[in-house]
Amino acid sequence: MTAEPDGPEDRLRRFATIWSRAVFPVTSTSLTRPEFERELLPLARRLSRALHARPLDADEGRAVGATLVSVHCTDPEALSRTLDCVDAYLVLYCGEDGDREELRARCSRLQHAMAAGFAQELRERTLAEQEAISAAALKAQGVVAQALHATEARFRAVFEGAAIGIGMADLDGNILQVNGALLRMFGIPEDSLRTRNVKEWTHPEDAPQTWTLYEELVRGEREHYHLEKAFYRPDGTVLWTNLTVSLLRDADGEPQYQLALMEDTTERRLLNLRLRYEATHDALTGLPNRTFFFERLEKALGAGSGQRFGLCYLDLDGFKTVNDSLGHAAGDRLLVEVADRLQSCATAPGEMVARLGGDEFVALTTGPDTQREVDDLATRIMSALLAPISIDGRELTVRGSIGIVEGPAGERSPAEVLRSADITMYRAKSAGGNRFELADPEADARAITRHGLTTALPAALERDEFFIEYQPLVHLGDGSVRGAEALVRWLHPQHGVLGPDRFIPLAEHTGLIVPLGRWVLEQSVRQARKWRERHDQAGPLRINVNLSPCQLTHPGLVQDTVDILERAGVEPDALCLEVTESALIGADDDLLKPLRRLAEMGVDIALDDFGTGYSNLANLRRLPVSILKLDRSFTQGMQQFPADPVDLKIVEGIVSLAHSLDLAVTVEGVETGAQAEQLRILGCDTAQGWYYARPGPPDRLHQLALVDATG
Repeated sequence: MTAEPDGPEDRLRRFATIWSRAVFPVTSTSLTRPEFERELLPLARRLSRALHARPLDADEGRAVGATLVSVHCTDPEALSRTLDCVDAYLVLYCGEDGDREELRARCSRLQHAMAAGFAQELRERTLAEQEAISAAALKAQGVVAQALHATEARFRAVFEGAAIGIGMADLDGNILQVNGALLRMFGIPEDSLRTRNVKEWTHPEDAPQTWTLYEELVRGEREHYHLEKAFYRPDGTVLWTNLTVSLLRDADGEPQYQLALMEDTTERRLLNLRLRYEATHDALTGLPNRTFFFERLEKALGAGSGQRFGLCYLDLDGFKTVNDSLGHAAGDRLLVEVADRLQSCATAPGEMVARLGGDEFVALTTGPDTQREVDDLATRIMSALLAPISIDGRELTVRGSIGIVEGPAGERSPAEVLRSADITMYRAKSAGGNRFELADPEADARAITRHGLTTALPAALERDEFFIEYQPLVHLGDGSVRGAEALVRWLHPQHGVLGPDRFIPLAEHTGLIVPLGRWVLEQSVRQARKWRERHDQAGPLRINVNLSPCQLTHPGLVQDTVDILERAGVEPDALCLEVTESALIGADDDLLKPLRRLAEMGVDIALDDFGTGYSNLANLRRLPVSILKLDRSFTQGMQQFPADPVDLKIVEGIVSLAHSLDLAVTVEGVETGAQAEQLRILGCDTAQGWYYARPGPPDRLHQLALVDATG
């Protein structure tokens, strides 16, 4: 095998060699084949330059075609072999650094130009030969007739043998000659085609400049033009072509004929349209996909002044359950039915429905008055989902949550609009679903902030951005400090100090609450050790640490607690773990087992926020708790004098019950001395609140404890 040429010049010479070998056998020349190859090399170089020229210089192609005649390549087979060679090898050897699809199209246009140049040169040569023959007619009429016949035969052979459609017409548009390839394109006989006038071949999709270029050509103001044009066939189908029209002049340079070269591109165009459809439409439902939707949304948002848009972002409620229970095939059929119903809801001008993916759909409406239209569209969508959908003999009820964004064009980007709609949709879903909500900029900002905090949480723990403040627990009998509750804070680089209500729910949602809770427990127990070393009480100050429901179910809770206490050298009775009442409602033995183990070790368990949930008092005896923490709502009625007698009775009853069960009672939210005194009278054991101290650094608690000790 011969190695492929390395450099561009080597490739060019290889192309010239292949060309010469193809054409030389049908060329009437005295040159040897290597000599003939050297004649073709400059023509090959011109074709290579023309292939890459910007814009395409068709004159080079015509010039090369004309030069073929001058080097005696006048045999009909010579042009046919030349065009075959250019089609097969020009891009292969001279197009190594370009887009092959584009180069193929440019190569096709060069072939058209070469054929036109060859035809015009051959015709002009024929005319020249005819003139020479006429001058010698008296001496050699027989020779003249034979030469004329041969020339015409060669021209006719080239004309008929070309693979592209060729037609010739006069300057009035009357068709004079057509070849077989063109007749096959249109599917009609020559007699019928030649009765047509070029100007009759209009099509609704003609480019605006099509007939302007035509008029300029027949007036002699341009030599050629090239464009994509559609024609109607007699059966009503459409023929798409790459059309090149050239002007043929007589010996005096006056316009005489027009020559059209046509390449049938119908199948290529249909393929491109099919690929475009597949790229912009959802394969399952046939709806426009995310790509197509963003194109339409971007266009809607870029509309002029006075235009508005409305967008409905739909997510099906409980679709995952359908997939999990009935299978993905049933889920797909459900999506197809939903898509059909949505499509029937958006039929007005300016409305469209698309599928973004999964069970998420969007509906868009545009116009000057979309405030009312988008509400109507959302209502139609919700109504369309009311009727059950039958899948595999089951009647499935479909519901959806919709987020609506509406506003003037030109103010937001497509990404911003879709983000707002997505946030609003999830707000509707969190409110119970089967409803639609309108976008709220403030709610969007909160959701974006929550998302930012969620993504920043893991790195915040690694960067030590969390710290703990301590709120003292005070004995209501003697006012002494008995311990403190550890309250974690986040020192955020942008938002400043954030309370637990801002990030604890996010940590629980992401699972980060387990490592964060372990860190809080470890830091708090270490602080308890420091207090014990600095305080001269007989026993250590107790540290209260909140335990989330996620931590309660974590299998390493007991072992982590034991390890932390042992490393700090702190006895278990110095630690109290607070568990909310709601976390223990309906708790089974498996859930209570780790709490019982901790309680058996000596760790106090406090039932936090007691009274805020469904307080089944009978359950208290089965819970391993030693402390009840009354919610601050019980102290609200004691801020005024006289206190609410109902609140007093409730607190009195809870304290009595707790003491009868050997449970201590702690009260939260004490803000006044009157509240503290009333709670003392009712028998509460300890309290915490701003009346005693706000949450603060650990040293403040130590100072309070010293004051109590010296007082």
